[in-house]
Amino acid sequence: MSAVMQARDYTWPPEGPSRAPYWVFEDPSIYAREQRDVFRGRNWHFVGLEAEIPEPGSFKSTHIGDMPVIICRDESGTVRALVNRCAHRGNLVCSKSHGKTEEFYCVYHAWIFSLQGDLKSAAFRRGIRGEGGLPADFRLEDHGLQKLACTTFCGLVFASVVHDLPPIEDWLGEVGQGIQRVLNRPLTVLGYDTQRFSANWKNYHENPRDSLHANILHTFYATFGLSRQGQESALVIDSSGRHQYFYTKVGTDKPGTDYKEAASTLRSHNEGFKLEDPSILKWTDEYGDGINIQILSLYPTFVLHQISNSIAVRQLVPTGPGTTDLNWIYIGFADDTPEMTETRLFHTNLAGSAGLVSMEDTAVCQMVRRGTSGSADAASFIEMGGKDLVSGGSTKLSEKGLRNFWHTYRTQMGL
Repeated sequence: MSAVMQARDYTWPPEGPSRAPYWVFEDPSIYAREQRDVFRGRNWHFVGLEAEIPEPGSFKSTHIGDMPVIICRDESGTVRALVNRCAHRGNLVCSKSHGKTEEFYCVYHAWIFSLQGDLKSAAFRRGIRGEGGLPADFRLEDHGLQKLACTTFCGLVFASVVHDLPPIEDWLGEVGQGIQRVLNRPLTVLGYDTQRFSANWKNYHENPRDSLHANILHTFYATFGLSRQGQESALVIDSSGRHQYFYTKVGTDKPGTDYKEAASTLRSHNEGFKLEDPSILKWTDEYGDGINIQILSLYPTFVLHQISNSIAVRQLVPTGPGTTDLNWIYIGFADDTPEMTETRLFHTNLAGSAGLVSMEDTAVCQMVRRGTSGSADAASFIEMGGKDLVSGGSTKLSEKGLRNFWHTYRTQMGL
């Protein structure tokens, strides 16, 4: 640790959750501490979809923080989560992103593991001609892959290093209903996308929690009326403060004088913009509740979105203090008609790394990282809607969700 960081001693600003010190985004020792306290701490982590491992032997490679993980279905159909690290010398036992197998094989020294993670055999275990080999007290059952706690919810797979966590339903709290609303029947995978960007994972995690920015940063949203602060909307935060979702109902605009005054200053409200093909604005209210946008965030690294008829999950994978992978999985339902599948794929143009709506998000995260570099003890100001964890009501015009995130993070990190 540098002398500057030692002198600072990681003192959080006295204002508490209404501030986030910029050193928390950039210091390597904080990043290392996160791997222990957040990613190997007492949290459930999204690791994939049941639909990605549809039958026995199916597997997917993924991560929890920077720890490589495999999810798979064993011979009985049970979903398993294993650390992708051979018990011998630490080599990956699975190098493919997806596939089907009967076992996991370490190419380095031919240690072979079952789909449950148990060690089945180790090459030259008994040596050759009475020489070499492993000790007499070596037992296969003592050297399996590390097994993670694993559970599912609405087709989502969660895993954790910690085995005595609360049931996933309890951990999700009230925000579980937001998942149940969107993922209400068997899923299919429509495609994948990965963005690699130069910012801390927390820079991005703040973004989908920030319901304020949607019709300020995103010109497409505001100009074409998909999301505006004058529309009917709400923000839901679970009682623990870990998770949240917010939604908007298109076509419910009630501007008012104050909204018109504020909107007149926004660059995102550009009446001069037109679409050559406005058909991308057409959507089907498949849930029957008028909600055209719902953005849901789970602590620490998961997002589920419904934007018109585009449905996707996002998983943040930190790769260093200033670099992150953002993995997108685009989703449909097993009972979708071909026409609905085409609509979902069409609406995928709204989201993802080049989405008409979302392409600004990682760009602005990188801008924030550049702006906060060398900031010493400066901190962000998070007081829209109040200064504490409860002020701000259920309005989208609030940073209550951000304050709750930083409170959760600060508590778990002991900062």
